[in-house]
Amino acid sequence: MAKTRSIFRCSACTHEVAKWVGKCPDCGAWGTVDEVAVAATGAGAPARRAMLPSTAAAPISTIDSQITRAQPTGVSELDRVLGGGVVPGSVVLLSGEPGVGKSTLLLEVAHRWARQNAAKSLYVTAEESAGQVRLRADRTGAVHERVYLAAESDLSIVLGHVEQVRPTLLVVDSVQTMLAPEVDGVIGGVTQVRAVTSALTSLAKASGIAVLLVGHVTKDGNVAGPRTLEHLVDVVLQFEGDKNSALRMVRGIKNRFGSADEVGCFELHEDGIACVDDPSGLFLHHRTDSVPGTAVTVAMDGKRPLVAEVQGLTVETEIPNPRRAVSGLDYNRVAMVLAVLQSRGKVFLGKSDVYAATVGGMRLLEPAADLAITLAIASANSEVAIPAGWVILGEVGLAGEVRKVTGLERRLAEAERLGFTTALVPPGYAPLKRGGMKIHEVADVRSAIRISGTRKRRVPKEAKEVAPDF
Repeated sequence: MAKTRSIFRCSACTHEVAKWVGKCPDCGAWGTVDEVAVAATGAGAPARRAMLPSTAAAPISTIDSQITRAQPTGVSELDRVLGGGVVPGSVVLLSGEPGVGKSTLLLEVAHRWARQNAAKSLYVTAEESAGQVRLRADRTGAVHERVYLAAESDLSIVLGHVEQVRPTLLVVDSVQTMLAPEVDGVIGGVTQVRAVTSALTSLAKASGIAVLLVGHVTKDGNVAGPRTLEHLVDVVLQFEGDKNSALRMVRGIKNRFGSADEVGCFELHEDGIACVDDPSGLFLHHRTDSVPGTAVTVAMDGKRPLVAEVQGLTVETEIPNPRRAVSGLDYNRVAMVLAVLQSRGKVFLGKSDVYAATVGGMRLLEPAADLAITLAIASANSEVAIPAGWVILGEVGLAGEVRKVTGLERRLAEAERLGFTTALVPPGYAPLKRGGMKIHEVADVRSAIRISGTRKRRVPKEAKEVAPDF
């Protein structure tokens, strides 16, 4: 037998050390250094001999591509992110913060999978009792005779349930609470989590069962492990949502079978979770007339265009350091926009508190919203509303210039679909009209303020005189 030796390797960054330490000296992660047995090598070690493979290599043109064809889950927004559905034999990791709705979503997936595919699905919960899951199923309408439920945390028993039920879809909630009895380590530790995931991955590849795993995230927002699970599975999805809002988003991070930049939108309510096919309306405040301090832009979340509204407010103050408050936007970019607005656009805000926010709890961090933020604040300062039906796109540079943005065609198509008639865009956009939409090209901030009419009008001297008291 070949001799082996032990080394200590970090599971997060693969850094090797001579002895066990609690904190990796390279990446600084705690509890990720594990003992690994490797084959001992020496200068006089014999060369490896070639072995006859059990399966001969075949031309790629003869490989059947239908074996990796996705099967729809019945949840349209999840299928969009997965690239059409779940591939048999694949392992999907759905991560997210506690309480965001992961269990509710996957219970709905198991229900629709059994209902539309006439196949069995097995839902394994290690965090809740079977009665708790049944209550949720009754509330969300996810009860079906082909949906099997097991409340187990022992991996060996779970594999026994799989042998008995023989499902085509397996949901494990969650991987951090499962225990592999033959592996040392505490439940939820790196060694246990990796062993459980590896065993379930081997099960999926050998049997063709699609496996959906629930993974918790750490305080830093990473999948607990840390990040070891992302290399073992085929698809990694991030489930996001604000606890103060019913909107939830599933974001693709890794996908071996499709695009990794798709986004699915859901709405969480008392009766369960529902797909939101047109989420743009959630980020707009529908009103009949224009209001000073509001501007509409189109953000790209992956490949999906979302129409969003930016609101600004300026209030004169007597304090030496005016307040700057931001919600849903990047504070540093808003600060930069305010500096450009004052230096290049001649909109003076040194004696005003400035507030900037988005509508509907949306987070708008891309540079394409710079021009919309600029004009919203200029509109609030001048108390002149941007005309209704206008959409504003463009990145603002420190020189006051308006730069091009990616995906302009798709953004304008989404705005036109929602009824917007006029667009302010960066220079270089060839057609002057797009269907029924009128296009205005603006080269800098000053021209954008002039075209939108948000320049503060000077008040005549006679209007400033205070009327005498009678």
